[in-house]
Amino acid sequence: MNFPDTLFSPPLLWAATGLMLLLLSLAAWRVPWRTLPPGAVSAWAAACVLLAAMWLVKAGLQPGLSFHLLGAAIFTLLMGPALALLALALVLLLQVAAGQLDWLALGLNFCVTLLPAVAVTALALRLAQRYLPAHLFVYVFVNAFLAGGLSLVVAAASGMALLWLLGVYDWPYLLDNALPFYFLLSWSEAFTSGLVLSIMVVYRPQWVRSFDDARYLMR
Repeated sequence: MNFPDTLFSPPLLWAATGLMLLLLSLAAWRVPWRTLPPGAVSAWAAACVLLAAMWLVKAGLQPGLSFHLLGAAIFTLLMGPALALLALALVLLLQVAAGQLDWLALGLNFCVTLLPAVAVTALALRLAQRYLPAHLFVYVFVNAFLAGGLSLVVAAASGMALLWLLGVYDWPYLLDNALPFYFLLSWSEAFTSGLVLSIMVVYRPQWVRSFDDARYLMR
């Protein structure tokens, strides 16, 4: 989603920006900067630029209702939740620099769409690690494919709920016109997440922070 600042009141926009800055400060504090592998950091930086370019390929119905791949699940599994939030915030800044996003709405876009998507992916990973077998298929299918699709659905539902609660659009309009597109897009998100993580764990497993060879391959 791409929320323009004209749809919302300034107090809400500033409150969301403040919350975003607080969350990013906590995320930066939690990232183990000294132990990050140099090669992975370079690859993750390139992923931010690539994702920013992918977000430019989008469609939309009305202001605040745009459709594009999210990439939050991929970032969360590659980098961990804390660094993923920082990286996705950087992608949002690149969107602002490209004139594709209102800077005052940056915090709202972060809190309403990206934060829930990262949280869902991280929660799904923890639940899978605790209750499901430590198997490569489980990691790719559950954590990448299913969680990837679910992350987009949750982000879209969060955004639609906000638009409805603030009276921007009626709920029947959102259900009939927006939700089907998000549901279809979630399959593309799931496929992309599963494909990218499958390739990464085969060729560059050391770049995937959520993947452990000893856990998934050497049991």
